[in-house]
Amino acid sequence: MNLVTAHDYAWIRTSPVFRHMTGSGYTLTLIRGWSPREVLRVMEAEPRGTGEGTAGLIEADDAHSAEVDYDYWDESYVAGAFSAPGENSDWTLVLGFDGGLGIAAPCLETLSKGGRVVAHSTNGGKPIHLFHWFEDGELRTTFEGPSARDGNTPDELVPLLREVGFPLTFEGEHDESAPDVDRKAAVLALAERLTGVRVTESLLQDATYELGLVPEQPAEEWTSVVIDITDAHGERLYREWAYEEIATASDRARAEADGPMVITYNRPSAIKGPSTAAADR
Repeated sequence: MNLVTAHDYAWIRTSPVFRHMTGSGYTLTLIRGWSPREVLRVMEAEPRGTGEGTAGLIEADDAHSAEVDYDYWDESYVAGAFSAPGENSDWTLVLGFDGGLGIAAPCLETLSKGGRVVAHSTNGGKPIHLFHWFEDGELRTTFEGPSARDGNTPDELVPLLREVGFPLTFEGEHDESAPDVDRKAAVLALAERLTGVRVTESLLQDATYELGLVPEQPAEEWTSVVIDITDAHGERLYREWAYEEIATASDRARAEADGPMVITYNRPSAIKGPSTAAADR
């Protein structure tokens, strides 16, 4: 039985490789039942040869970044994939310094059909840390914080979350009395519990990666914008605007901006001084 916990991933806090991953923003995805080349093909990645270790992956990604036109925001990136031994079979590990964007959900649904996909990421800025578990084509559990889970079976992993070190009650709520834990180390331990793949610095650093340029994903259509802010005094501002409201307001503002500009000038009234007032009398 795999009893790995967050303590087994304490190495990430002194690892130059992991420091680069979190600083750049990364996504690490584990996929069962697909070869590295098959995974990159599903991701519609343009083949870019191979890279030796994380150094080769970083070099390829840096070379692509140097080609990017920074007048246009381009979210394409170079991903690297290799086979790693895990539970029941070999898995494909995909690593990308993608700012935490992650592989597109439709790809993960495809790659998980008849199998399993586990992914975790960091955006390198805020930071935002995300976890996703797909099983047989559906998103089973996803979370940023383990006590606020989503997906088709959001509570199924609660026992495992507690076992790897997350301070949760049996109901899956945050346990205020429990000692805190390195959440990123706990996420890596959770991923190993679900895949059997032990991710180590040497595994990432020494692998030969199949490289592919992952194209920018089309923006998802949106239907509304929500502002939800709670200030330091506990006062909450919540407001949702539908797409139609925003479009109407935008059209109105554009029409006003394109309309003729009218300037009015009010001539100041004459102010009589003392001498003028005397003459009037």
